[in-house]
Amino acid sequence: MTQENLKEIRERVKHLNRFLHIEDRLAKTESDKQLTLSPGFWDDNKRATGILKDIKVNKFWLDLYERVYTAVEDFAVLFDFWKAGEATEEEVQDGFNKALKDVDELEFKSTLNAPEDEMPAMMIINSGAGGTESQDWAEMLLRMYRMYGEKQGWTVSEVDTQYGDGAGVKQATIEFSGEFSYGLLKAESGVHRLVRISPFDSNARRHTSFASVYVYPLVDDSIEIEVSPADLEWEFYRSGGKGGQNVNKVETAVRLKHKPTGIIVECQQARTQGENREKALKMLKSRLYEEELRRREELKNAANSSKKKIEWGSQIRSYVFHPYKMIKDHRTGYEVGNVGPVMDGEIDDFIKAYLMSAGELAE
Repeated sequence: MTQENLKEIRERVKHLNRFLHIEDRLAKTESDKQLTLSPGFWDDNKRATGILKDIKVNKFWLDLYERVYTAVEDFAVLFDFWKAGEATEEEVQDGFNKALKDVDELEFKSTLNAPEDEMPAMMIINSGAGGTESQDWAEMLLRMYRMYGEKQGWTVSEVDTQYGDGAGVKQATIEFSGEFSYGLLKAESGVHRLVRISPFDSNARRHTSFASVYVYPLVDDSIEIEVSPADLEWEFYRSGGKGGQNVNKVETAVRLKHKPTGIIVECQQARTQGENREKALKMLKSRLYEEELRRREELKNAANSSKKKIEWGSQIRSYVFHPYKMIKDHRTGYEVGNVGPVMDGEIDDFIKAYLMSAGELAE
């Protein structure tokens, strides 16, 4: 352990202070708290809600930064004690490891600095061509992402599922609600490729299957998206269960089409048609919001060809189960040979590798 280690980690904390605008956040939080005490604060409900949201967001970043700053300064104190012979090398090493872990984590989370990163995420999984093979692969991905969300402590809800005739799912829409759910899951949009010995092939031949994953943020009331009722086309049908059996005797499920863009959303999450209509409209507005984000991103990338172009719908990752075992992300080159934990939802390292790479390219 050297003085250079302490100097380097303190420099990283200073950079985070500047990058996260800590002083500005402190001043704004104090100002916003004073506003909440003013008479008539709730007269404008939308404004009041926005101010409370800003307080919550800024408090999140301030608390994270304070934890990192404290960990680094605690290590500095231990380092001084060690030089004076009043602390063991093991204690100093433990303090350094904790501080380093906290700094690494905050540097990673600092990549999630877009307003939509904090929103809930909607994910649509579509099976590719190939019938049962691809539908089974889509269901495997559905399980993987559900387990990932649960490991994060998020609320995971199934919004709409269209099951395959024999096995698997043709399409599934799931909602993730929790800390940075969209910010993290946006890394998963694209085509996922599976190579394995098919359990559905009596000759045990190797098959390649594809499924696409599409993730978009679920907007809240702080973002206004105008949709004309004349542009909407509604359909109502019975909610379907696995195997195509109807679990409801009334048409509570909703299919909503936005005629100008051709976007279609479906929802059978709630028990009543009214609730599903409301959810479907929110999903549509979220899709339109994401389309605008994507358009802006494409314009930004076109303006600077040295930056990484977002290939929406491109093949992003291969999952090879035979003749060898490997999962590789083609955008970052990150790969692992132990496929079991990944399929059980341990995809953090893939997500972090992508987001850190994207953050570096954006600088």
